[in-house]
Order: sequence, then structure tokens, then C-alpha cells
Amino acid sequence: MAKFQVIILGCGSATPSARHQPSCQVVDFRDKLFMIDCGEGAQSQFRRQGLKFSRLSHIFISHLHGDHLFGLPGLLSTMSLHEVGGKVTIHIFREGAELLKSWMDFFNRDSSFEIVYDIIEPGERRVVYEDSSLTVETFPLYHRTACTGYIFREKPKLRHLKGDMVRFHNVPVSRYQSIKEGADYEKEDGTVVPNAALTTEADPSCSYAYCSDTLYSQRVANDIKGVDTVYHEATYDSSLAAQAKDRGHSTAAQAADVAKKAGAKQLIIGHFSKRYVNGEKILLDEACGVFGNSVVLANEGLRVNLE
Repeated sequence: MAKFQVIILGCGSATPSARHQPSCQVVDFRDKLFMIDCGEGAQSQFRRQGLKFSRLSHIFISHLHGDHLFGLPGLLSTMSLHEVGGKVTIHIFREGAELLKSWMDFFNRDSSFEIVYDIIEPGERRVVYEDSSLTVETFPLYHRTACTGYIFREKPKLRHLKGDMVRFHNVPVSRYQSIKEGADYEKEDGTVVPNAALTTEADPSCSYAYCSDTLYSQRVANDIKGVDTVYHEATYDSSLAAQAKDRGHSTAAQAADVAKKAGAKQLIIGHFSKRYVNGEKILLDEACGVFGNSVVLANEGLRVNLE
């Protein structure tokens, strides 16, 4: 089975704490690594998880607050010291790209790889990455500064061949791909064998939405409608809803409501305030009260399979 999972490297808010590192995740899609946000300590957590720098070629930054990108210069410098080749594309707002480029030009002039900046405009909805099996698209979030979310969508998978039927009809190997893609098979005598006789349904494709710092908003639920798994910030419990609104954040119950309205099957909550020194059970309980039991508390080292 192809791998599609999210690996939590940091799930705290604002600053590192005794419990958590600032925001950072890696999506592992068939051994291609995609980093989302890059708070302090990201490269240390990356290495603790046994991940390979050579497989990391895209980094997606949600917004320009330090707890989401202070780890980026160090990570890129370390990757250069490890002589990673090729190029790394950083998806980021314009001001962030300018600042980072200035930093890297000074401290990392002899980089072993090319750094490419894909500029995200505030509020835009756009596919920022695509290959034969996956797309990544942006959608706006609603924080105190411009902020973007990301949706990872696996493209439709191929249908499965029925081995016995393929052999019975003497289908040549050269036709396997088109049949997996849904084509019928026409024999030399003109007989058409329908695709349904030669294949079974494809495995379902999966999708993952990353909702970084944001106010509670129905607009977010609308933009991620139909996504299978949602990560949504849950900085506070409901007793601090007014503070959450004032600071551009969400409560755990609000995060769960967004995921429920979006029709998600699974919710991961994170970006926890450091005030929860004895654990985030209160946040988990609140989220489960709205969304049900398919809620996962983020934690450093956690791996969540998305398929």
C-alpha cells in the first residue's frame, strides 16, 4: 500500500516549552517529504524521526510569525552542509521570501542546492504543487496577519485488474495501463470487453487539510469541504474563547465544529497554548464532544496514517 501520512514535529504555540516544540509537520507521500511550517527545533525533530533531508524538496509556510518559521534558516543551512542537491521550493508570502533570501545570501552563499521561492498572495486559492499523484492547494485563513492553509489531495487511483479475466481475454500487457485508467478492451475480432469485466474499483483517494492559526470561521469549513483528515489549531479551551478571538485563534470545540461542518472523517488538533502544563485532555474532551471520538491530539513524533 502506498504511504500517505503526516508526522508531527511540533505542535505548540508561540514559543518552545517543556512539553512541545513550535509548529512543524511533515507529510510523507510515497517517500516524498513535504514540510508544513518550520518552527524552532524543526531540524532536530526531523532527524529524531529518521527522515532524510534528500527527500525534502518543498516547504510550505502558513504565515510570517516566528513560531512557524524561525527554524527555516537553520534547516536550510544544515541541508547545505549535508550537501543535499537539486532544489528546494519554499512556498511563502513575499515579505518572508525577501527576508529569508537576504539571510541565506549572507550565511549560506555556497549552498549545495537551489532555493526557489513560490510567492503566495494573501487570500489566494491556487494549486502550488502538482505531480502525477498529488496536488497541494492554498486557501485563506483568518489570523492577525495574512495566513494560508494547505490541502493535500491524492489524485484518483487506478482500477485493479482482474487477473483471471485479463488472462481469459488474452489482454496484452501493453494495454494494462489504459484499462487500469478505465478503458474498455477491443479484441482483434472487434469484440469489446467492458472495463467492468476486467477490473474492480480503485482504492479511494485521500486528502488532508492543514488549518494553521485562524479564527473560527465557516469560510474555512467551506474551503475544506469533503477533506478526509483535518488538522486545525486548537490553542485554547472554551473558557478562553474571548481571548482566542482577540488573538486570532480557535478553541478546541471550534476546531471540531469546522471539521464537522466540512464532513471530515478525522480531526487532529494542535498549536496548544503552553498554559496546559499537565496535558491537553481538556482540549481533547471538548473536541470529542463536538466531533466524536475520531479526534487525535498532536504530539511530537506522532504519525497519523491518512489512508
